[in-house]
Amino acid sequence: MALGLFCAKVQPAPPTQHVLKTYADGLSRQVRGRVVRVRELAPQQESSDQDKEVGWWAEKEENDEAAAIGALSVDIQVDAIEEVTPDVAWMAPVQGGVRMNVVPDKLAKNAPATDLAASTSQLLPILKCGDLVQAPMRMKVAEYYRDPGAWQYADYLLAQGIGAHASVHISKISILGEASSKFFAQPNPAAQWQCNIFEAQSWASSRVLGYVYSKANRQLPQILRLNPDDAGMLNAMLFGDRAGLNKTQRVGFERTGSFHLFVVSGMHVGLLAGLIFWLARRLKLHDWLATPLTITLTFGYALLTGFGAPVQRALFMTTVFLMARLLSRDRNVLNALGAAGLAVLVLSPNALFEASFQMTFLAIVAIGGIAIPLGEHSFLPYANAAENLWDKWIDAGLPPRVAQFRLMLRMGSEAIAKLLGHWSRELLPAIIRCGLWALELSLMGVVAEMVMVLPMAVYFHRATMFAVPTNMLSVPLVAILAPTAVVAFCASLVSPWLALLPGATTALLLHAIKGVIGHVSAVHAADLRVPAPAWWISILAVLVWAFSCWAVRRSRKWVWATVVALPLVALIVLWPEHSIVSPGLMEVTAIDVGQGDSIFIVSPDGSTMLIDAGGPVGGVTEAAEATSRFDVGEEVVSPYLWSRRFRRLDVLALSHAHSDHMGGMPAILRNFRPRELWVSIDPNSDAYRSLLNEAKDLGVTVRHFYAGTQLAWGGTKITMLAPETGYVNPREPVNNDSLVMRMQYGEASVLLEGDAEAPSEREMLSHRRVSPVTLLKVGHHGSRTSTTQEFFAAASPKDAVVSVGKGNTFGHPRYEVIERIADARTKLYRTDEFGLTTFLLGRDGKIRELVDASNP
Repeated sequence: MALGLFCAKVQPAPPTQHVLKTYADGLSRQVRGRVVRVRELAPQQESSDQDKEVGWWAEKEENDEAAAIGALSVDIQVDAIEEVTPDVAWMAPVQGGVRMNVVPDKLAKNAPATDLAASTSQLLPILKCGDLVQAPMRMKVAEYYRDPGAWQYADYLLAQGIGAHASVHISKISILGEASSKFFAQPNPAAQWQCNIFEAQSWASSRVLGYVYSKANRQLPQILRLNPDDAGMLNAMLFGDRAGLNKTQRVGFERTGSFHLFVVSGMHVGLLAGLIFWLARRLKLHDWLATPLTITLTFGYALLTGFGAPVQRALFMTTVFLMARLLSRDRNVLNALGAAGLAVLVLSPNALFEASFQMTFLAIVAIGGIAIPLGEHSFLPYANAAENLWDKWIDAGLPPRVAQFRLMLRMGSEAIAKLLGHWSRELLPAIIRCGLWALELSLMGVVAEMVMVLPMAVYFHRATMFAVPTNMLSVPLVAILAPTAVVAFCASLVSPWLALLPGATTALLLHAIKGVIGHVSAVHAADLRVPAPAWWISILAVLVWAFSCWAVRRSRKWVWATVVALPLVALIVLWPEHSIVSPGLMEVTAIDVGQGDSIFIVSPDGSTMLIDAGGPVGGVTEAAEATSRFDVGEEVVSPYLWSRRFRRLDVLALSHAHSDHMGGMPAILRNFRPRELWVSIDPNSDAYRSLLNEAKDLGVTVRHFYAGTQLAWGGTKITMLAPETGYVNPREPVNNDSLVMRMQYGEASVLLEGDAEAPSEREMLSHRRVSPVTLLKVGHHGSRTSTTQEFFAAASPKDAVVSVGKGNTFGHPRYEVIERIADARTKLYRTDEFGLTTFLLGRDGKIRELVDASNP
C-alpha cells in the first residue's frame, strides 16, 4: 500500500486533453485520426413523455433520427484538427481522442422507423482498427454535473482516452487510403492492441447471439432456451461485454449483492485456470508444462475481458499460487494477495484509489486473512478430521479433542453400518464434511459482508441484507454454469446443433439463478440504501480489520475479540447520522441535473421535499451506450441527498410527467421511500402509470392537487396555483399539466413554476393568485413560452433560478427571458453556469445564496 501511494504520487497525471477541448467551440471543423474502437448502438424506443419543443440547433433533429434508427459509435485517436481563421484554414497537429456517433443522412419525415433502420444499416461504413478517417465535426465536451458525488460522464470518457464527442453524417466520413495514410502519424501500438481486443469481444458476443437466434436453440422448451437477455448476461460473465445487460436484471443483482457473479470477476478467472490445469494434469502433462500453459491461456482470457482490476488480481494470484506449487513453496493467501497487489500497483498506481481494486482486495483479506483463520480456530480441524476416517495412524498427530471426534465418528459410522450395511460406513462422515464445509462457506460470506459493508456504503450506498444466503445459493450454480457456458460457446463455433446439450444445460442453470435472484430482490428489505459514513468511521473500520488479521492468529481470547469487533464496526458504519440542515431557515436547492428539473426543499423544522428528479431528454446524445444504464435519479440526485445524510424523504412531488422531470423519480422512490407522492393530473403516459404503481407497491401515499388547495407543511404554508380544478388531459403529457406551488415562510416566499407556459400563467393571473415572491423558479428552463412579462411583473422576485443544461439544443434560457429578468434587477442563477445552488430564506424575508456549493 505504501508503494502504491508513492507510485501514485510520482506517476504523471493522465492527459486532460485541454488543447483538444479548446476546439469544442461550436464550429464545424475537419478532424483526422485513426480508428481505435467501433461499436454499434441499438435504436432507442421513442418515448411519448419527452418535451416536444423544437430544438435550437440542427443537431437535436439529427440526434432524434439517430435515436430511432441506431448509430455507429467510433472512437478515433486524433492527430490533426482544422484550424479556422477568416482568411485561411489548415490542419493543426493535435493529440487526443474523439468519440463520434455516425448517424444517417437526412431521411424522409414520415418514413417508418423499421424501414429507416433497414436501409440505414446497409449504409453504415465498415471501419476497422487502424483506419485513417477524416470528417467534419462540431465537437462537444461532456457536461459535468456539479453536485456532490454525482457520476461524471466526462471522467468516464477521459478514462478511455476520449476528450470530446460529436455526431457525424455517414456521407461526410472519408476513409483515407493506405497510400495517403503513410504520410500521417502511425497508430499507437497500445491503442491498436486494445482495439483488437474490443473487436475480439464483439466477435465473441456476436457468436453467443448467433447461437441464441439459431434454429437449434429456438426449438428447445423455454426453460432450456437461451434468449437475448440471457446472451447479455453470458457475454458480461464470459467476455466482459456489458452492453447487452438487461437493466432490470442488473438492478436485481445489485440489490442482492450478487452482481459480481455476472460480470467477469476473480471467481471466473480462477474457475477457468482451475479447469485448464485439471485438464492438463488429466492429459498427463508435467507440472513444468501444465503451469506455464495454464498461466498463458488464463492471461489471454484476461486480455479478452478487458483486464479489469478483479481480473488482474485473480490472474496475478493464480500465477503466484501455481508458481509456488511448482517450486514446492508455501502457498499463503496473504502472500499471494500482496504479490498480486504489488503487480497491479506497478501497472497502474492510481488503481489504489479505485473502488474495484479496493473491493476485490478487501474481499480476499476478509476471506483469507480473517474468515479462514477463524475457521481454523473453531470447526475446520473437525472438517479435515472427517476425511480418511479409517486411517487410525492419523489420530496420533492430532490434538486430543480432534482425535476424540474421529473416534466418536468411527463409532457412529459402525453403528449405522450395522443397520444399513457396509456401504453406509462413509455416510455419516460425508454428511459431517458437507455440513462443516457449508458452515465454512457461510463464515466466509458473513465475514466478507461485514468487511464489504464499508466500501458498499461509500461507493454504492447499499447495505445488501440478503447477500449471504443469495450468494450461498448462487455461487455453486455459477461454478457449474461458467465452465458449461464455455463448453457451449466453443461447441457453437463448430455448429449450433453441437452446442445444443451444453447450451440447454447453460440455460437451465442460468434460469435457476435468475429465479433465485428475482425472488430475493423482490423483497423490499433486500436492499437498504444508506449514506456514506463519516471519515473517522472509515479509519476506525480499517484499523479494526488490521487488528482482526493479527488477532485471529493469536490466542482464543483474541479470536473472541475479533468476533465482537467485526459486527460492531459494521453496525457503526450503518448507524444513522444526523442530516445536514439549516435549522430555522427554509432551504431551496436547485440540483444540477443538466437539461431537466430537480428542486430540493428543507423546511424550517427539517421536513424534506423533492420536486422532480431530472431525467433524459432523448436522442443518441453524449452518453451513447453509457446512458443506456445511466439514471439521473440514481447517479446524480440520490448521491446529493446521501451527501447530506438523508435516508428518507417526507414528500416527493412531480410537477408534470415529462421525462426530464420524471425520469429519475423511480430511483428516488426506491432509494428514499417518501411518505407521500404529490401529483397534479393523470395524463396518458405508461411511464407515469408505472411510477404510480411503484409508489403503491412501496406503500407511498399518492395525493392529487389542484389550484386553490392550501396546506401547512413543515412550518410553511403551501398554496397550489395550477392546474385549475377540473382540468384534465387524456392525451400525452404537456407542459401546462404542471403543478405550480407557492411556499410561504414568514415574510419569505418561493414560487415553483415547473414547466407551466403562457396559458397556465394567464389562468393564474386571471384568478389573482400571483403576488410578489422572494425567489422564483423560472418556468420551463427559461423558454420563451414561459415567464411572460405580465407573470414575471406580478411575481416580482428578488432572486430567480433556472435549471438548464449547458449547451442544450433548445437554446435555453432564451435571451428575451434573460433580458426581462435583468431589466427588473432580479439576480439570476443558472445551474449550467453555477452548478448546484442553494437559497436560504429566513422568516424576516431575507435570502442568502450559496453558489456552487459542491465546489467550495
